[in-house]
Amino acid sequence: MAGEKDSSARGPQDGRGYEEHLTAPTGWWAVTVLAGAMAGLVFLRASVPAAVVAAIVAALLGAALVVAYGRVGVRIHDGYLEAGTARLPLTALGAATALDAEAARRLRTTEADARAFMLLRGYVRTAVRVEVVDPADPTPYLYLSTRRPEALAGALTGHGR
Repeated sequence: MAGEKDSSARGPQDGRGYEEHLTAPTGWWAVTVLAGAMAGLVFLRASVPAAVVAAIVAALLGAALVVAYGRVGVRIHDGYLEAGTARLPLTALGAATALDAEAARRLRTTEADARAFMLLRGYVRTAVRVEVVDPADPTPYLYLSTRRPEALAGALTGHGR
């Protein structure tokens, strides 16, 4: 989001390639706390201890879901691109294009190819499109949500492919 400082990404300047975790936004944590409070209110009629237990369980369950969903990331190291469950050698990748919010929206909606691999996080508006040039791979491109599209595209380009 605009104005947010992203401490979840490291670029090629640190000598370790590129790494970014697509952590969930702060608002999701507020929703988790509210869900816990609502669960507590529902069980308050039964007893105060039941309400406390319900609130804690609901908040912990929500927190686990937020952490799991936001744990996914994009990483370049040892000659490979790892994006979510995908792991491809950099030699199998072609041009990388940084996408602003509007271009990313078009590529994941009206211009999307059903064969593409999409690491999509709805709370991340920008992305990178990476061509797959391996003739044995039917995937035409990778769509990778990222908060730093220029840095990721630059890191992919800077690996001498």
